[in-house]
Amino acid sequence: MAVAKESVGKRLTCLAVVLFGLASSAEVAHALKLQSQKDNLFAYPGILSTEDDGAFTVVDYQEQRDINKRDEVPERRVQAKYVSLGVRRRQQDLMLKTAAGDIRHLAVGQTDGASLIVIYLHGQGGSRKQGVDDFTFGGNFNRVKNLAANNSGLYLSPDFSDFGAKGAAEVGALISHYAEKSPGAPVFVACGSMGGGLCWELAKSSEIAGKLGGLLLLGSHWDDSFFGSAAFKRKVPVFFGHGSKDTVFPAEKQEAFYREIRAKSSAYPARFVRFESGTHGTPIRMTDWRDTLNWMLSK
Repeated sequence: MAVAKESVGKRLTCLAVVLFGLASSAEVAHALKLQSQKDNLFAYPGILSTEDDGAFTVVDYQEQRDINKRDEVPERRVQAKYVSLGVRRRQQDLMLKTAAGDIRHLAVGQTDGASLIVIYLHGQGGSRKQGVDDFTFGGNFNRVKNLAANNSGLYLSPDFSDFGAKGAAEVGALISHYAEKSPGAPVFVACGSMGGGLCWELAKSSEIAGKLGGLLLLGSHWDDSFFGSAAFKRKVPVFFGHGSKDTVFPAEKQEAFYREIRAKSSAYPARFVRFESGTHGTPIRMTDWRDTLNWMLSK
């Protein structure tokens, strides 16, 4: 009888330890705030207007200033002051074998015990290399790499087969693998252009939605299936960055989708940043990663 009591006691102790660990992970994730990384260079250049208590913001964007004066070679190489290249020492080109297939991906930072995980999913014609290019898009990928690595986090940029179910299964397997190696780390998925199809597919999975800290749609599209998704039910934060002159996915339609989210739940954590006069690729260049991720971490 004494042995049985001791066995039960041990099991209860183990359960308490597990629950304490889960609670501690949640508290750490909630308390995390990304430290500064060239904030003065990457802050929005000017706010033209705000609505919805600051959730909808119109940012002043000027090609002459934000591309031509920022880049040594416009759209090809940003000025050196915008990048910190030491982070390259923490970058690996890896292959992960999963049931969904072999996934080539670039990883920057801590592959084990990360405080957070940020994943960038490219659009049509892109590859895993786009998301780690230090010099294109105004150095904004270099900044997010540094933000992740310098805050004990992990940044991932993978290849995938398509923008539908197969690609989503591959990205989902990648998320599950690294989330298991970093228990409690919130996962932020940023989708550029057509990559948005993967964001919306991943949102449907209850397994993946439980790991998400936020979705970022950068010059991307809308999907009404989101309203029935596991991510929507969990109120996973959503950020939309869009150029007002985007001819691929019209800004007005993406804005209407954002407003539909707010109409269904005024308390839903959704933000929209409209880059006035910006085009399709502008949000990838101009989105303030630190501001956006810290907002999501606070939710």
